[in-house]
Amino acid sequence: MNHPQSYEILLVPEFTEGPAEAPKAKGASEASGTPESADAGGVRPAGAPIRSAVVTATGETGASGYPRYAGEGMVADIDPATRTVEALLVDGAELDLGLSVRISERTADS
Repeated sequence: MNHPQSYEILLVPEFTEGPAEAPKAKGASEASGTPESADAGGVRPAGAPIRSAVVTATGETGASGYPRYAGEGMVADIDPATRTVEALLVDGAELDLGLSVRISERTADS
């Protein structure tokens, strides 16, 4: 089976509802990972991603049995058939309580 080679992962507050393909972050600060969509006071619009990363296929299979993707401080096992994140580490730690994940497939021209 041919798996996607990269995904964009968005970390959003858990209460956020919306389509499976959340809007892409406008960009992120290299040091903090804070999307540029935050205002000058650091306040983000409700439901805005608090961090994003583009992860690419590593060629490995994770402990969950799904293909492993890594990049920008995130490591994820993603089921390509359902686009479900089965496991995720952010900067080497499990996802904090109160956060959920949205993903979108990256194409060569994205």
